[in-house]
Amino acid sequence: MERSGPAAPAGDRHWRGSARLAVSCALVFLTMTLLVDWDAGSLTPLRTLLWTALSAAACAVLLPPRVTAGPGWLAVRAPWRRRVIHTDELTAVRQYDGVSSHLVLRDVHGHSLQLDPRILAANPLLWHELDTGVRRSLEHGTLHLGAEVMERLGHHIDDAAVQAVLRASGLS
Repeated sequence: MERSGPAAPAGDRHWRGSARLAVSCALVFLTMTLLVDWDAGSLTPLRTLLWTALSAAACAVLLPPRVTAGPGWLAVRAPWRRRVIHTDELTAVRQYDGVSSHLVLRDVHGHSLQLDPRILAANPLLWHELDTGVRRSLEHGTLHLGAEVMERLGHHIDDAAVQAVLRASGLS
């Protein structure tokens, strides 16, 4: 059996649930503020517009970035912009730890993006596309900084996958 056309890009399989949660929180906020304002007797069309705008802003803040990847590229789409890099032409990979750990990837074209490494750990297809691109960057000699970061991250993701398999099989 052969496929017709290129394979579909890999995406964050948990994004829809996170987006649904963000929208739900914003709607609950809107409902509660409108009910409290209505109960106080101070609800006006202008205040309704204000609460709606604040709820939309809360939704935009809570909405997680959407991560997709395909052969040789990785994209992160936030509410306001979309960033794309060529994973097979990476020049640097940096990992910043702390409260919000994130990876910063930069390619030869000067494009860069930030990515939460937990998204890669939770989505093996995304990790596979990025890892394949990093290996090609190493083969081409463009990746000068960060090969050890990707190797360390790969070991962490593999260890987590092994632990999940052992837990699921009852061996751990």
